[in-house]
Amino acid sequence: MLDNKKVSYSGVQPSGNLTIGNYLGAIKNFSAYSDEYKCFYCVVDSHAITVRQVPAELRRRTYETLALYIACGLDPDKNTLYVQSHVPAHTELAWILNCFTMFGELSRMTQFKDKSERHADNVNAGLFTYPVLMASDILLYQTDVVPVGVDQKQHVELCRNIAARFNQLYPDTFTMPEPIISKDSMKIASLQEPTKKMSKSDENVNAVVYILDDKDTIIRKFKRAVTDSETCVRYAPEKHGINNLMTIYSCYTGKTFEEIEREFDGKGYGDFKLAVGEACADALAPVQQKFNELIADKAYLETLMKKGAEEAAYYARKTLSKVKRKLGFVQ
Repeated sequence: MLDNKKVSYSGVQPSGNLTIGNYLGAIKNFSAYSDEYKCFYCVVDSHAITVRQVPAELRRRTYETLALYIACGLDPDKNTLYVQSHVPAHTELAWILNCFTMFGELSRMTQFKDKSERHADNVNAGLFTYPVLMASDILLYQTDVVPVGVDQKQHVELCRNIAARFNQLYPDTFTMPEPIISKDSMKIASLQEPTKKMSKSDENVNAVVYILDDKDTIIRKFKRAVTDSETCVRYAPEKHGINNLMTIYSCYTGKTFEEIEREFDGKGYGDFKLAVGEACADALAPVQQKFNELIADKAYLETLMKKGAEEAAYYARKTLSKVKRKLGFVQ
């Protein structure tokens, strides 16, 4: 517990353009934690290099991710916003935690299996030990809660296993973090393969709506969204495409599925896709406007990076010092 508040920790990779899946599934809900928790929001650039990056693009996206955090509602005066590689304690603790993580645990991680298939030419050790660095991110700040999407829950469970193992040998070292999957957090699917999660690394640009897409692009992508042979807007377990569009529309309008079905009773998929696209574009317009203002002021973003890194490093050093002392490292 820091500053008499429980701690919340979240990180987003600057490894691609952020999607409405990232926004609706996580970032949109982040600001709700600011009053109740001491919040750390990290641009996890060290995680990003498990996949080959173009250096200039990684730099640009690091700035963009920080700007998007703020544009999506995170107040830099209420939250600690920083870049992971600016706080070396993350990777230093990760090595220590590697020595308390079992090979079998890491080999069972579903994301490792998925990414190994997608990047078969670059199955590196960092990809395998990625969850240990994530555990380091979380445990460094004595984190109480970790807001995550459903796909990251397995990593938080591993983090808890590592913390419990370390605490058993060296009591009262780490706070045991709890994953929070917000009831408002939605798992948004691909517009072209609606049985799969919307991914910023998808090679099919029509499958993904990016937070920074302009209105015409957003509407065009929704018009091309895969649905089914029916024409009525209704929820059914087997109608993955239309269910996904209803979920997105519900997130942006606050309407229940029953209300959506009534609103589009007698109308076809064409009308519904247009409405979803317009609702999405209208909701993202103020985010994009704020983002454009922020990204134009690089000096301001660098000032925030420096301030956030200094604050994060202060708390991180306290935990790392405790860990090293308990292990027997000479201070």
